[in-house]
Amino acid sequence: MAEESKSGGVGAVAQAATSPKIVMKSIDMSEKMRNDAIDCARAAFEKHRLEKEIAEYIKKEFDKKYGQTWHCIVGRNFGSYVTHETNHFLYFYVDSKASAPFLVYYRRASLENVTGLGSVLPLSVRTLNTPPNPSIGSIAYVAMAFSTSDLLRSVQPAHRFDEAAVLRYAAANVAGFPAAPAKFSVSQFGYGQSNPTFCLEVASPGVVKRYVLRKKPPGALLESAHAVEREFQVLKALGVHTDVPVPKVFCLCNDTSIIGTSFYIMEYLEGRIFMDNKLPGLSPERRKVIYQATAKTLASLHKVDVDSIGLQKFGRRDNYCKRQVERWAKQYLASTGQGKPDRNPKMLDLVVWLRENIPAEDSLGASGTGLVHGDYRIDNLVFHPVKDQVIGILDWELSTLGNQMCDVAYSGLLYIVEAALEERESYEGLEFSGIPEGIPSLVEYLAVYCSAAGRPWPVREWKFYMAFSLFRGASIFAGVYHRWTLGNASGGERARYAGKVANVLVDSACAYVAQESVLPDQPPLGILNQGATGRLEDNYSLSMKEQGCSVPSQKVLELRKKLLKFMQDHVYPNESEFYRLSQSSQRWTVHPDEEKLKELAKQESLWNLWIPLDSAARARKLLEDEKYFSTGAWNSNLLGAGLSNLEYGYLCEIMGRSIWAPQIFNCGAPDTGNMEVLLRYGTKEQLIEWLIPLLEGKIRSGFAMTEPQVASSDATNIECSLTRQGDFYIINGKKWWTSGAMDPRCKVLIVMGKTDFSAPMHKQQSMILVDVNTPGVHIRRPLLVFGFDDAPHGHAEITFENVRVPVKNILLGEGRGFEIAQGRLGPGRLHHCMRLIGAAERGMQMAVDRALRRRVFGKLIAEQGSFLSDLAKCRVELEQARLLVFEAADQLDRLGNKKARGTIAMAKVAAPNMTLKVLDFAMQVHGAAGLSSDTVLAHLWATARTLRIADGPDEVHLGTIAKLELRRAKL
Repeated sequence: MAEESKSGGVGAVAQAATSPKIVMKSIDMSEKMRNDAIDCARAAFEKHRLEKEIAEYIKKEFDKKYGQTWHCIVGRNFGSYVTHETNHFLYFYVDSKASAPFLVYYRRASLENVTGLGSVLPLSVRTLNTPPNPSIGSIAYVAMAFSTSDLLRSVQPAHRFDEAAVLRYAAANVAGFPAAPAKFSVSQFGYGQSNPTFCLEVASPGVVKRYVLRKKPPGALLESAHAVEREFQVLKALGVHTDVPVPKVFCLCNDTSIIGTSFYIMEYLEGRIFMDNKLPGLSPERRKVIYQATAKTLASLHKVDVDSIGLQKFGRRDNYCKRQVERWAKQYLASTGQGKPDRNPKMLDLVVWLRENIPAEDSLGASGTGLVHGDYRIDNLVFHPVKDQVIGILDWELSTLGNQMCDVAYSGLLYIVEAALEERESYEGLEFSGIPEGIPSLVEYLAVYCSAAGRPWPVREWKFYMAFSLFRGASIFAGVYHRWTLGNASGGERARYAGKVANVLVDSACAYVAQESVLPDQPPLGILNQGATGRLEDNYSLSMKEQGCSVPSQKVLELRKKLLKFMQDHVYPNESEFYRLSQSSQRWTVHPDEEKLKELAKQESLWNLWIPLDSAARARKLLEDEKYFSTGAWNSNLLGAGLSNLEYGYLCEIMGRSIWAPQIFNCGAPDTGNMEVLLRYGTKEQLIEWLIPLLEGKIRSGFAMTEPQVASSDATNIECSLTRQGDFYIINGKKWWTSGAMDPRCKVLIVMGKTDFSAPMHKQQSMILVDVNTPGVHIRRPLLVFGFDDAPHGHAEITFENVRVPVKNILLGEGRGFEIAQGRLGPGRLHHCMRLIGAAERGMQMAVDRALRRRVFGKLIAEQGSFLSDLAKCRVELEQARLLVFEAADQLDRLGNKKARGTIAMAKVAAPNMTLKVLDFAMQVHGAAGLSSDTVLAHLWATARTLRIADGPDEVHLGTIAKLELRRAKL
């Protein structure tokens, strides 16, 4: 029997017995109306067998009596939510395997301002009093999105295990798992046909925790199938080393004496799972966003460097498709024929075609393979409870290393066939049954993926990939059906339809192979290049035919477009105001508009874009149990957008076009370098105390390395001492050119000093965090750069006189300072080069604008031969430097700081010298105005000139380049 919903949103749900007896308890519903609804449902169930027919009958009959006062939505084809004048809503959903339809009643008052069923369903499904043994398939007719908890049901008899043993094991092996909970319960997720998955709910006084246990199914299993050990391995690697959204895993148990099979325990993710590919009830805009998020999440997975996260031996890399065809052919043969379910002869013909059409790239080995999920589709993704973004990828049983286009094709099967485990007249996919408004076509979905992943358009190979995916799906469903005949399919009775679905997939594959063409020769430009403006500043918004190998991904292009607009709308118009304050008596204060723009940048997701993927992953790992996540402070912006150094280069150069822009986006030096140090080398306590406020933009920092009495370009020369006394270090020394220390928001300094003057030369230095308000820290004066004091940022001279700093503030350990400096300076130098490219680009643009407006000796400057020649030479040198900077960024991403040091050194020499030449040209075009503070050119030039010295003078970098060249000559 059903109970009244506590929320008041759902009136009742009930299930009839075999002799149809439908009970529906409701609110504000007359007895006659209730009885009519029950009678209508009973009659429908008795007259019709197909669920669609039952649904249509209910709506037709109920509308005859109550269509003027009630709004009735019935069955799987109800479409989008329709606003109605009345105050009541009646929903029916039907399950032909049960003995009667279920009825759900709503009052209008609980659905105020509803524009789509998506806003209602989390309430409706969560508060359903579900009948015993519900069919997940039946609920999906109305509920296109489930809360994770809505998929739970009682454990199937065949899948029961020793719960007490699991409790003991989890208490001993899962950190934070209550050892003696007041209540411990186990329920089973009723979705999926693979490894049985369970929810462990542990209740202690005032606290309820949930975990997920995933195990192998019982009974005899096919060789290499259901490998939960591999699932655990890949989830752990991705969770620790990347930002790919996966649940955190806690432990793996291979001791079969515990519950009879291997299992692992992982994080429980509360979110939404979309069971219906058509996303009924959602607006077209949200459908589009969800499908794009699906494609982009797959792209982010495919961009993972398996070598860097320890998965280089996760699978063979050569001949993936060839091996997969043989594997699934073998699995199909093992699941059919010889007393097992019937074998489809078309499947054998399909195997022959696949063997003859394996793409040539399959033999490329490591260069043509990467991490493959193996079962990537929209209903294996957990979306945020509110936002349309993926928070978890599930079901990794089939993951391996291989040809990633197989993953893409498999995720697109829904366009060709709807492989639903239910009885239906047609299993046609979206491309045949009709694509709901907002959902992209298969070609558009593929284009989004290719753009995000940076992959070429697969026009020649796509037929194979899609046919192979249909073939593999058929083999999988054949296995599910075979397990059902044995009584151990984890999906219950729904698995009885798997044999029919397997044959549907075989027929679809054969029809697909027979098509002459399956993809257009070129991807749709509207997908890959949305918002191309053609402005001078946006050089990368080109057609696909014009794009080269260095064109950024769609993700970066979108960020670039937003950043350019932000600069145009907010930064450039405020530059004069910022300069005015910096030259006044209040120059060491922060302009209030700067703080406002910082908040706006956060809202636009243009915040902390500099943060590398690996550093962000480390921060999340260290801080995942802290309050910052639960309180919402850790939003999607705080740890950046997940960009590589190369991707960030396209954005950093735009920020470099303004002196003020970097700090507005929290991407300015020395904060980025200091945050990088904390992200890579800081302890959890140091991250909480200093990194969090830096990431949030609440404070700023300084880097104290350079000393006036020694040549500090050689870090071994520094003389500042860090002397250990008990639980403190005593700091004595003098530093200068400590950028950022004059800023009133500066709260912490990273100070480099010597802890052991007798140690080997490169083991004497250490780095330590110093609160600027510590007694003995004296900021003596601001230093001027060609007359600019760069207020309120500034460059300070500081003395440290018996400054006592806790030992816990040391970074990485004593003697590691030189190592930290080298790790910090590589990315930092490259960021300077990126900003210099932007400064040069602005100089070029200003020079062209001036030349097209100003006349001299009777004609425009742009018509003067000398100007044209100089302009062309500047463009040549700028593009040369840009490509060198991008190459350095790419090497930093792929090879690391040490192996990229030569190219970084070349960029560090080339970029400032090129920028000085371009800005000098621009100033010359502007005449006397170019030397004044009326334009930004003089300040940009002064900054560029300092960067021939800052972070290493040209001579040091030239020496590095020469040594590497000589070493190469000796090989």
